[in-house]
Amino acid sequence: MNQQADIAEVQDFLYSLITQQADENAMRWLKQQIGKLHGEAASRHLYLAFGTASRFFSKEPLQLSATSQTGADQLRKGFQPAHWQVLQTVRTYLLLHVPSENADQQLVVLNKLFETADMSEQVALYAALPLLPNPEHLTARASEGLRTNMTVVFDAIALHNPYPADYFKEEAWNQMVLKAVFMQRPLYRIYGAEARANEELARILIDFAHERWAAHRQVMPELWRFVAPFIGQSYWKDIQKVLSEGQLLEVEAALLACAQSSYPDAKETLNHHPDIKHRVDTGQLTWQDIGQRDANPML
Repeated sequence: MNQQADIAEVQDFLYSLITQQADENAMRWLKQQIGKLHGEAASRHLYLAFGTASRFFSKEPLQLSATSQTGADQLRKGFQPAHWQVLQTVRTYLLLHVPSENADQQLVVLNKLFETADMSEQVALYAALPLLPNPEHLTARASEGLRTNMTVVFDAIALHNPYPADYFKEEAWNQMVLKAVFMQRPLYRIYGAEARANEELARILIDFAHERWAAHRQVMPELWRFVAPFIGQSYWKDIQKVLSEGQLLEVEAALLACAQSSYPDAKETLNHHPDIKHRVDTGQLTWQDIGQRDANPML
């Protein structure tokens, strides 16, 4: 799926956000670095600037207005900088000045950054993937990143990031979702979950649920979101198990899955729970609601 952003427009957008939260000295430094990103020494200057940006910019969250958040999505569908930091934004701005006419040369530069990056730098690199030129050439690097044991790096790829939904093949997508389930990450923050639903993923997650149950362990309620479109006779017994044995939040998740299924027994079962059906129909019970309450039972 081609979702290439207009690089110049994204540069201007990010620069405006940085300006709002950085002092004059920091902005002066940034302008100087951009001026060096040309010619034979451009790569060397980039590596240096990417690392030393932390001396001039903070890790405080970006402060975005509603207008800016809407503008971000218009620049690149799924772009959610509300979850970014100022320093991360500066590093992304630097990346957008890497020469990209030759995709292979661009990849050489980016790979060196990935291979030498610390944790914070990796977060910036992976979160920036959907904004970079030639994004279709970066899928192997993104898939490699999913092997990490660092939660914040995994989250930079899997959560609030449209790149996996737009560019991952089914196998890589399924592996990402399964690992997110295994790591107990908030699945509602995975962009494009409905669009990338597939029967193989549903089967994998059902197998995972069976393993959890066999070990007398709970299954995170959000898992049923990815099973919902494929509920049929073969998976119906698993939904029934949740409805009969699960805690309240698990039962609500199973019924929300029933609402999103075309299986007749699922529809009939939901009709037997009119209060929950009303909450589903009125948008009060959603996967975001399920995920947030699972993470914070006090909500």
